[in-house]
Amino acid sequence: MLKIDTHLGSIELTSGYLSALIGHTATSCFGVVRMNPAGAGQGVKTTVFKSDPIDNGVRVSVPKGSKQVVIDLHITVMYGVNVAAITDSIMNKVRYVVESETGLSVKNINVFVDGMENN
Repeated sequence: MLKIDTHLGSIELTSGYLSALIGHTATSCFGVVRMNPAGAGQGVKTTVFKSDPIDNGVRVSVPKGSKQVVIDLHITVMYGVNVAAITDSIMNKVRYVVESETGLSVKNINVFVDGMENN
């Protein structure tokens, strides 16, 4: 749960909402085939439920003493596309959507390309 204090009061965002927002934004970018599990917990959840939840591959953290979020994304991209261009596009789009929709400040976005597939 993230809490944002404004001049009108405080706003609380659940981590599920933020992860779903980021996952939906990342998967809508050109060249992204799917999101990959970001750790053992997400891998087990994906295997047990035999589904691909929208927050799969998203890890959001807030470093101690900071009011900015750090976002890690694990993706698979299409074979033959410019990986640097895709990752730059994802970082820009995710930063814009998170900052405009939630009011949170994004410190860093790390995009990990875990694989490539023919589509």
